[in-house]
Amino acid sequence: MRSLLPAPGLTYGAWLSGSQMTDTDGVLQQFWDGFRLPDYFGWNFPALSDCLRDLAWLSADQYLLVIEEAHEILPDDPDGFRQLLDILSTAGAKWAYVKGSGTDERARFQVVLACSQEGLRRVKTAAATL
Repeated sequence: MRSLLPAPGLTYGAWLSGSQMTDTDGVLQQFWDGFRLPDYFGWNFPALSDCLRDLAWLSADQYLLVIEEAHEILPDDPDGFRQLLDILSTAGAKWAYVKGSGTDERARFQVVLACSQEGLRRVKTAAATL
């Protein structure tokens, strides 16, 4: 359980609302606001992927993303929802792991998808297809 905690150092946290992410524009706006994306952001999923794998404009040692009501993201676009989860997974893989104190490894880019018990099935189903 301890490895789920951010490593010591400067952590940038973004708290997004899945209920505001019911369409692609809403998804991109939430990330724009939450991650203070740079002016050159292209307002599409490939640009979001590029930015989350870079994060050079945010000076931090690790990044924590919390999305509340994750089951409400893109409710009418299951392919878009899977694409977003893939972008987050790819960003997490890019930032992978760094050694912490002792033998612990700590993730530098962590995503928490919070949802109701009823919404958990949708999130699990989409994540299983990655």
